Amino acid sequence: MKKLFLAVALLAMTAVTTTVSAQRLLRFGIKGGANLGKLDGSGFQDGFKLGYHLGGFAQLNLVKGFGVQGEVIFSSTKTETTDNFSDIYKNVSTSDDRKKVNLNYLSIPLLANIDLGTPRLKLQVGPQFGAMVSDRKVFGAANTAFKGGEISGVAGLWLQLPIVNVSARYIIGFNDVKGIESVTSTSNWKNQSIQLGVGVTL
Repeated sequence: MKKLFLAVALLAMTAVTTTVSAQRLLRFGIKGGANLGKLDGSGFQDGFKLGYHLGGFAQLNLVKGFGVQGEVIFSSTKTETTDNFSDIYKNVSTSDDRKKVNLNYLSIPLLANIDLGTPRLKLQVGPQFGAMVSDRKVFGAANTAFKGGEISGVAGLWLQLPIVNVSARYIIGFNDVKGIESVTSTSNWKNQSIQLGVGVTL
């Protein structure tokens, strides 16, 4: 009987140890927060405008001090055209001047997690792939004012507290998202944003 009890206890301890190890190897969570975003390019007002983001993530710790993190994030920001937008681009009307534009993306960041002296604080760097999910027909006569996708670079910090996580990152677009033809300007339209988030790690 004692041997049976000892064997059951040993199996239970092994299962618990394996579960804890698995949790440390692979973790999931949710996060959300504020976006401070802007669209760089001729015809748009300068300055960051407030938006939001919400999504989930998975962390895979490969070796001590290094891992990877994948996310699926819905991100929303706003911008506004300038008074002379219709003078810069063809196929738009004066009603497109001073027009507010919502930019909604489904984004997939693929990040490297690098410990900064402690597993609780990580440097995060990597690419982000985004697909526009809002209506791209935002200007009167323009068929497709924005391209459907973008590629960005991400750099930031991740603080892992017990259960709660806090993050801050800078995101800069690499490709031109302009879909309408320019007449007097060859300026690219590129997104950039600052993301401040908080979440729960399971």
